[in-house]
Amino acid sequence: MDNFHYISSEVLTLEQLQEIISQNFKLALSEEAKINIAKCREYLDKKMATHSEPIYGINTGFGSLCNVKISNENLSQLQENLVKSHACGTGEEVPHDIVKIMLLLKIQSLSYGNSGVQLETVERLVDFYNNDILPVIFSQGSLGASGDLAPLAHLSLPLLGEGEVYHDGFRQPAMKVLQKFNWKPIVLQSKEGLALLNGTQFMSSYGCYVLLKALKYSYLADVISAVSLEGFDGRIEPFNELIHFVRPHKGQILTAQRMKELLEDSEIIAQPKQHVQDPYSFRCIPQVHGASKDAIEYVKKVFTTEINSVTDNPNIFIEDDLIISGGNFHGQPLALALDFLGIALAELGNISERRTYQLISGLRGLPAFLVDNPGLNSGFMIPQYTAASIVSQNKQLATPASIDSIVSSNGQEDHVSMGANAATKALKIMENLERILAIELMNASQAIEYRKPLKTSDFLEQFIKSYREEVPLVKEDRILHYDIEKSVAFLDSFMIDLED
Repeated sequence: MDNFHYISSEVLTLEQLQEIISQNFKLALSEEAKINIAKCREYLDKKMATHSEPIYGINTGFGSLCNVKISNENLSQLQENLVKSHACGTGEEVPHDIVKIMLLLKIQSLSYGNSGVQLETVERLVDFYNNDILPVIFSQGSLGASGDLAPLAHLSLPLLGEGEVYHDGFRQPAMKVLQKFNWKPIVLQSKEGLALLNGTQFMSSYGCYVLLKALKYSYLADVISAVSLEGFDGRIEPFNELIHFVRPHKGQILTAQRMKELLEDSEIIAQPKQHVQDPYSFRCIPQVHGASKDAIEYVKKVFTTEINSVTDNPNIFIEDDLIISGGNFHGQPLALALDFLGIALAELGNISERRTYQLISGLRGLPAFLVDNPGLNSGFMIPQYTAASIVSQNKQLATPASIDSIVSSNGQEDHVSMGANAATKALKIMENLERILAIELMNASQAIEYRKPLKTSDFLEQFIKSYREEVPLVKEDRILHYDIEKSVAFLDSFMIDLED
């Protein structure tokens, strides 16, 4: 029997979002949501029947055409024209996992009863989600200001029987899929096109997707760095809680505690050391990883607020008998948070590559480049080049998008967030971090082999053993591209509980 998630006014958490996606929950509108949507639509219909004054986006043009009044008989055509004309996306296709989140978050935002859409419109979006009908959406075209206009136009086209979707494993015309399910195209009513296109669901979906990965890879960065520390014969003192309680940043304390737990009962960490201190990339793991944890936690709060918000325009307030045009579609909160997230993830990669560099440097009894017969074998010389290249790309990508703006819509939209660019950059930084950490794991697991017969902790021994089932020890030179890809796949398959 299918599991269902009921769309309601209850707070949707990032943990719930992960559960919905990972366990393939179906969506259903709660009775509360159905009533809210229907009441708002009824209110708007009555208002339009008795109201002759212009109301932005309902009986006017859009953007700088906001002063052009549209006659009542053309209101449906106005909304259809809006969706078609704004479907100007280009570039790479949005990944399917993110498209699915976009559908979910658009449904969530429309369910509060402040947008004026028809119930059948929202139910059709639910049908798309539940039947894996994924609109073809493109990654370029949004300024992140009037919401994500171009991407959300492509999300909405299939409602009209326009555009293309992925279904049954291949790309096909949306109308063909509607006919398969005996669905008629939705006839948009006043305000509906604007409600569909105004919103931050492109930025929000990218952000949520990256955040779910960031929470996982923040944990894996700790685990892999612990393996590196053992391979480098590092010291335990930098993780003593006394240091961190006198500089009590939450992420720093949590990281130090986790490192102590990961290294518990390790023979390697307990052996006498010849060196007094470790380089910063080892000694400052709590401070650096911890700062990224705190940044990720802040971004998580921003996105939790956003995905439980109404982000179209204008907003309808039945109890106050008001239709208010404002700017809830502006992506500035998300743009700043996404830039912060990108920087935090880039720094996890930056310090990871420095540990990799230390491990191959022939220090502390380790052979140069972590291989027997260095010279005949180049060993792990070049994976560090690869990591360094990726780290530098991340530094370039981490330049904030949110400090940029450009005038659009003939001056009406004179400040934009560029949050969509921040979103796509954050995803690329996250994907790069996966490879940087994979390369560190390759090096760390190789280095720790030279500490035998001493053992590390039970947890890390098991972690390395699982990894070795996918990527064998390097005894002589081989094509390491395949090892990198297998290492990425190993980390990708690693499951953690976000509640922990």
